[in-house]
Amino acid sequence: MEHGGMIVDAFTQIAREKNIEKDELNLVIEEIFKMMIKKKYGSTDNFDVIVNLDKPAIEIYQNVVVADPVTNPVAEISIEDAQKMDPDMKVGDDYVHIIDPASFGRRLIISARQTLNQKIRDIERKLIMDEFKNRIGEIVVGEIRQINKNEIYISFERTELIMPKMEQISNERYKRGDTVRAVIKDVVDDPRGPRIVVSRAQPEFLQRLFENEVPEIYDGIIEIKAIARDPGERTKIAVFSNDKRIDAVGACVGMKGVRIQAIVKELNNEKIDIVSWSPDAEIFISRALSPAKPLRVEVDTTDKKALAVINDDEMSIAVGRFGQNINLAARLTGFQIETIKYSELSGEAHVEEAADEIVDENETPEAETIRETTVKPTVRPEAKPEAQPEVYTEASLIVEVRGVSKAVAEKLLVAGFVKLGDIASIEEIKNVEGIPERAISRLAAVIENLQPATETSSNE
Repeated sequence: MEHGGMIVDAFTQIAREKNIEKDELNLVIEEIFKMMIKKKYGSTDNFDVIVNLDKPAIEIYQNVVVADPVTNPVAEISIEDAQKMDPDMKVGDDYVHIIDPASFGRRLIISARQTLNQKIRDIERKLIMDEFKNRIGEIVVGEIRQINKNEIYISFERTELIMPKMEQISNERYKRGDTVRAVIKDVVDDPRGPRIVVSRAQPEFLQRLFENEVPEIYDGIIEIKAIARDPGERTKIAVFSNDKRIDAVGACVGMKGVRIQAIVKELNNEKIDIVSWSPDAEIFISRALSPAKPLRVEVDTTDKKALAVINDDEMSIAVGRFGQNINLAARLTGFQIETIKYSELSGEAHVEEAADEIVDENETPEAETIRETTVKPTVRPEAKPEAQPEVYTEASLIVEVRGVSKAVAEKLLVAGFVKLGDIASIEEIKNVEGIPERAISRLAAVIENLQPATETSSNE
């Protein structure tokens, strides 16, 4: 079947260009010829299609029964026609009629070719989708083919990758023909064809760069616990070593900084802060605010809030330019972080008061779980305030009690408690909504040790 071989050869050539597997192409060609048979004969029930891509050739057989007279031309053959092929044929015998593919006509063959092209595109789409879905998170290297306002098109292994504007590093400049590295972020099924979205801005790109440069991370000895990134500007990355003999931060930096320098160079000199991760929230937050060194950190683990006490001369460092340092630290740790200058405090009790105010903002009684960090304040001798005796009477205003925040005092004022003498029983203020346990305990201790009003008057 010379014509059949030519048709199959043409179809095979198309599939080869699209990198379609032979077995899959075999099924597609068979399906297309059955479609052609159905169009010409109305049925495929008594037809067999055999495709041989190696020859290449296609064989089409029509299984008919010898009949006299013929009532169904598709399923029967007349005795006269059958005996022309084989004189021994008689009515009721089975006969196999060989059909030349060229007999389908030029129009049907052109239609079949169009159908094949569409099916190959569908197969190709599925192959690309399946391949790149399995490669999400992998770094690829391609050549920039086209640049427009919103996207960059990158050639990679006969596939087109797309890097949208939001996935680019803002301070980088790209040129056509440049080689670029990026991480596969997503695979989107689009009517025009699969969109393989790559990124240089995602934290995953930075993570893969560290895995490539730091063998201890690739081997699982060092873990990347969290990443907070402003692409092209600054990144904070928290690392932890599962081997106490290996310093996680030192391993990431490398001898003479060679490892981190390679990553910084790839990211167009993006600043990278490597932080040693800790399961203790106060310690982790304190480290995350680097290069600032908080004197003390108070945390509310229930509401994921924290207050950091900072030396006055380090406040600008802790917050960072446009708040970048504190924002990155918050994203890295998962805590909403507020800062306060040490000079704004009047002793340790006011640290607790400021921490209470963080809790009070949310007005949840449960949000009193605030623990003192192991990072103690470094108090300069000249700055340390002298301890003053605390003397309160029934006439003392609640707002004046050290350790009770203004927010708490305002809630009690609304409830009718202005002076300490207004509190007949500590149980009364327990019923006021939004009063933290810390404030209740503090007021209970003060009320228990109230001094007579006359004694205070004589002292004055």
